[in-house]
Amino acid sequence: MVRCWKLSEASLEDPQDMHCGPMSSSRVPHKVLWGSIAAMLLIVIIALGVTAHLGLQHKTQSSLQVVRIPDHTGDLINQSALIDKHNSVVTYSVTSHVNRTSTVIFDMRQGLVCYKPDNQDSCFLRRMESLDYENVQSQLNKSEQQVRQVWVVGNQTEKDTEFLGVLSGSRVEASTLQEPLQSLCQQASVYWTRRSDGPGKQRLIYFCIDICFPSNICVSVCFYYLPE
Repeated sequence: MVRCWKLSEASLEDPQDMHCGPMSSSRVPHKVLWGSIAAMLLIVIIALGVTAHLGLQHKTQSSLQVVRIPDHTGDLINQSALIDKHNSVVTYSVTSHVNRTSTVIFDMRQGLVCYKPDNQDSCFLRRMESLDYENVQSQLNKSEQQVRQVWVVGNQTEKDTEFLGVLSGSRVEASTLQEPLQSLCQQASVYWTRRSDGPGKQRLIYFCIDICFPSNICVSVCFYYLPE
């Protein structure tokens, strides 16, 4: 097939400005190439959009809640609760009036509670109990708006005290813990604890950590060391 086309627009009638010859087929590969590039760009854009959506969805699964509460001595302290619905973890950070922060992690997947006091390079573990699961699940079930609401801590607050005896002979290697406990305790000594009715007259309470739950219950968790 022979096709003629104009080389110059100066004269439409001058036959010297016309060229006849076989039609080139080089345009067809160019169209295929640009079509392939456009398709690849579209795939990349869709993949980036899906990744961004998943990342945003994961971020929205963690919510921060901050309250101001009285501790067991009556001093006001700040408590924040980081609620990670994706991993079923609630992390409490309790900052005292002297600006020291203790951390308590409730990990439903591992069934563990981990305490890291503000003034010690130690972590203390115990198994979660039914009431712990109820408190954590109530936090995880809350919507984003409910999580940001501050619960009232006043005269109707139920206050309780828990005693945990530290088993000094049951040290745990921090490297054997799973996240997020491992990151919290990687530079600390880790010990198991055991719930008890109290230290008795022969034992001293070394420290307490105060935690308040949305159910308007505040608990002072007090630690003392048991003999080996």
